[in-house]
Amino acid sequence: MKLSRKQRNVGGRVVIYTGALLASLFCLFPFYYAVLSSLRSGQELFTPVWYPTGWHWDNYVVALMDNGIARSLLNSFLVAGITVGLCLLVSITAAFALARVNFRGRRFLLFTILCVSMFPQVAVLTGMFELVRFLGLYDSLGALIVSYTTFSLPFTVWVLTTFIKTIPVELEEAAIVDGAKTGTIIRRVFAPVLAPALATTGLLAFIGAWNEFMFALTFIISSARRTVPVAISLFSGASSFELPWGSIMAASVIVTLPIIVLVLIFQKRIVSGLTSGAIKG
Repeated sequence: MKLSRKQRNVGGRVVIYTGALLASLFCLFPFYYAVLSSLRSGQELFTPVWYPTGWHWDNYVVALMDNGIARSLLNSFLVAGITVGLCLLVSITAAFALARVNFRGRRFLLFTILCVSMFPQVAVLTGMFELVRFLGLYDSLGALIVSYTTFSLPFTVWVLTTFIKTIPVELEEAAIVDGAKTGTIIRRVFAPVLAPALATTGLLAFIGAWNEFMFALTFIISSARRTVPVAISLFSGASSFELPWGSIMAASVIVTLPIIVLVLIFQKRIVSGLTSGAIKG
């Protein structure tokens, strides 16, 4: 029996909604179970459940106060925020030069920037350690800011260069006719147009700095300067069964919430930036 167009549309919607529901469950279930675990204590943590069985909010108090996660959160916010600011400031000016200024070796420079972004952290750990010691930044948040900015810049420069190339030259020429200088053109013309790309690359740089573990563990030894991933990894217990798993899960939930909030705030610009890059890139 041949299906009508309306029936085919209904069937297509059912398939799409079912797939979206399954994908949402697959992505959200780990966070949901982490929230459940953060509200349990003792032997309850080793019993699988699918709904709340207790409300042990003291796990959050222990994580924030007794284990110093509150201080580590402040350090992570400071490092990630400064990293994003430096990345966007440097990358938008560098992208403007690479996209609009004709000079010898521009293609080679872009290719080099792309290649640098492919190096894993462990491959440059020794070199970064020596650089941090040379700059006198060991055991300071400045060491992390320099490291994270170095690793985030290649990606942000490459993406913003691609976006600037899609902006009509007439906009820049009109600004030049009106007497605008280069800084004014970048600030008043390119920055508003690049807002979706800036939001996307800035958020990715923030997430990378927020979740980074290797450099934070290597370059920081003082407890007062630790970032959140390192602080959570140092929760101690006599054995794996005696670890404060409730507090660990509470700390994990606390660390995840800022990322979720930022994604919800900038979701429209992020989607716009990603789709524009897919269409124009």
